[in-house]
Amino acid sequence: MTKETTEVIGTDAGDARITWHRARKPRLVLAVSHGAGGGVETRDLQALAAVMPGHGVTVALVEQPWRVAGKKVAPAPKTLDIGWRGIWPAVTKPGLPVISGGRSAGARVACRTAVELGAHAVLALSFPLHPPGKPEKSRADELLGAGVPTLVVQGGNDPFGKPEEFPDGAYELVEVPYGDHGFVVPKRAPLEQEAAVTIITDAVVTWAGSLG
Repeated sequence: MTKETTEVIGTDAGDARITWHRARKPRLVLAVSHGAGGGVETRDLQALAAVMPGHGVTVALVEQPWRVAGKKVAPAPKTLDIGWRGIWPAVTKPGLPVISGGRSAGARVACRTAVELGAHAVLALSFPLHPPGKPEKSRADELLGAGVPTLVVQGGNDPFGKPEEFPDGAYELVEVPYGDHGFVVPKRAPLEQEAAVTIITDAVVTWAGSLG
């Protein structure tokens, strides 16, 4: 069992909250935030918080200031970046390399700020390559501009961008078959929900283990 602790961090966008899931002998920190419509209770983030500490990775689940303030909808990307910059000193405090991560809008933040903040790598869960039904409004430049080792974990049926829609680039991509934007698989799919979540955690464990 890992010890879970929570701290509130003041940022220029308001107070953020970090819930720490600490590894006994950590070699990396995975700081990971939520999307524009939900918090850190999503199945993928909770699974990573449960699994990664056993593999030497301390997980910091980050709630952006707008969530801490009880708002329902995320602010503009620029404000999300301000909140992420504000929590960075706290996640680097252990003195370990930090993987900057997030799901959906949080993945975009991680990509946009990785080089500036000195992230060791980026974990992009359900990267929103484009708004649903609008492939012409691509955000591929954010992903391709991350500038550090990057892993994308994408649902095979994600309306924000299916794996085959992603451009070639210097990143790894792992598909969760049949998964939607929240990695939910249909009941009729030949893949059970628990197995879909295991694909996510196995991929991140393997990738994090390969980082120098």
